[in-house]
Parts: sequence; structure tokens; C-alpha cells
Amino acid sequence: MSHRTVEINIIDRKLKVSCPIGKESALLSAAAELSERLKNANSSKSIASPDQALLMTALNLTNELLASEQKLKTEQQENKRRIALLQSTIEQAITPANKKQA
Repeated sequence: MSHRTVEINIIDRKLKVSCPIGKESALLSAAAELSERLKNANSSKSIASPDQALLMTALNLTNELLASEQKLKTEQQENKRRIALLQSTIEQAITPANKKQA
């Protein structure tokens, strides 16, 4: 896959990042989200340093990621259960029709 260099801005720091072609918009959106979260963390009275703001932001993002992954896993399991129930219902509906024809 081809890459290109994209300049992003995170809390007034410009960085050049290699990015797959076609994914530039997603990278810019991610950088904007990170920048906004870092600004919010830096404005918090309970966070004393930029390093602490970075760590807290990373921890919050990781927590959200893990929660989303768990939610997705639960939804996938529920969908599998529903599909199995639908298959069973369809098979039960078809079976008496097949027995009558035999």
C-alpha cells in the first residue's frame, strides 16, 4: 500500500506522519480528537503536567477502546444467537411441509 506524508497539528505541535493513501481524512480527524482531549486534560485543575495529561488521555482512550471492543463482542454473540434462533425457526417451519410432501 502506498503512503504519503501528512502534516498534523496536535496541541500546537506540527508533526509529519506517514499515512496510507486514502486514509488522510481519518488521520486528521484522529489528530483533531486527540488535540481536543489533550486541551481538555490540560485545562483540568487535577492534572499537574503535560506528561500527566498525555498519560490520562491515553488511559481514557484505551478504556473507551476496550469498552467498545467488549460491546462489539457482546453484540456479535447476540447476533449469532439470533441467527441460530432464526435458522431453527425456519427449519421447523420447513420440516412439516417436507413431511407432508413425502
